[in-house]
Amino acid sequence: MNKKLVIGAVLAFLIPAIVYASSPLFFDTTIDEEIPSAKINALQTQDAETVQPVELALGIFVGVGDGIHNAEGTAKVLSIDDAQFLRLEDFKATNGPDLHVYLATDDKATNYVDLGSLKANVGNQNYRIPEGTDLSKYDTALVWCKQFSVLFGHANLS
Repeated sequence: MNKKLVIGAVLAFLIPAIVYASSPLFFDTTIDEEIPSAKINALQTQDAETVQPVELALGIFVGVGDGIHNAEGTAKVLSIDDAQFLRLEDFKATNGPDLHVYLATDDKATNYVDLGSLKANVGNQNYRIPEGTDLSKYDTALVWCKQFSVLFGHANLS
């Protein structure tokens, strides 16, 4: 009788834990952010003019290829109004826990700038690059699982 009680207690804990840990793998989250732009006032008029960003670098995501972790789409570095952004377009990644977007020196995340948590695993999204980030050094965009130190995909920016 005690053996059944112990097994029941273990299963009561284990099943919800497994469902919680694996649930991101079964659900997509989607976002569709606009391309960053700036509004400037035209001289001596009340009309605002939209200024489009300048593309500084471009890369294509390459997934890990292990059948579990994947990222695909385009990564662009955009500059507008003295600000820089990493933009992910036509982006799709396998969902997972604690995914972050990094600018790194390689695809192993040995030296990186964390741009924040991945906003969604599907769709167009923007991440502000901190001022002073050396893009000649941090020339690789990564989708990285911070919790388990696992790469989902990278894009070499050039």
